[in-house]
Amino acid sequence: MNCQPHWKRVVYKWLFNDQSCLLCDARTDTALALCTACEIELPWLNEHCQRCALPLPMSGLICGYCLKQPPAFERVHAPWFYGFPIDSLIIRFKHNSQWPYGRLLAELLSQSLLDHFNAGSQKPDVLLPVPLSTQRLRQRGYNQAAMIAGWLSGPLAIPCLEQWLVRIQDTPAQQDLDAKTRKRNLLNAFTLSSDARVQGAHVALVDDVLTTGATAQSLALLLRKAGARRVDVYCLARTAKPEGPS
Repeated sequence: MNCQPHWKRVVYKWLFNDQSCLLCDARTDTALALCTACEIELPWLNEHCQRCALPLPMSGLICGYCLKQPPAFERVHAPWFYGFPIDSLIIRFKHNSQWPYGRLLAELLSQSLLDHFNAGSQKPDVLLPVPLSTQRLRQRGYNQAAMIAGWLSGPLAIPCLEQWLVRIQDTPAQQDLDAKTRKRNLLNAFTLSSDARVQGAHVALVDDVLTTGATAQSLALLLRKAGARRVDVYCLARTAKPEGPS
């Protein structure tokens, strides 16, 4: 008795089904759910600060904020500045559980990082997603930074160690605060887990958006004090105008 399905042509078509662009709904001409035309129109971050990725009018510069007070992290890698439609896609992913948008952006970020490594940039030892507090995680149901880091881990061949960083204070939402308040808000908000082994390691923090850099700075200081050799930041987007020094 043959129990195998007879509809081989149907199975074949399902496996190689064409995708539609998540932005314009047209059939894509790539392996991603994004057509070439829409990909070109994304707000790519070209000229930016070599440390914090703040958009600048020329390339190869370091912004005044980083010159005045160098951050504890070495470099920020962000493919886009936080403008339309990236801002809308991130909001849908982060606050409306529309995970395909986050997965698409993470795939594009991984391609950007692979190009970055192939050009000679140092590859980190581990990916560390920015943690949420237990209460915030319970309310939202997921940590968008951890999801992004998990999606990056495979293509980059870098382990994602979500448990190393712990948020011990449930602080107000950062997007509602100015730069100085953000810094005060994050004092003693994070700690390292007992099994974290960061001594001598090159680590990369992973988040969705970098605004003033207060969260990244707080975590980078914590990691550097624990002996991390280098801290980088990987995120989807960088805001064009921070509200104050990072």
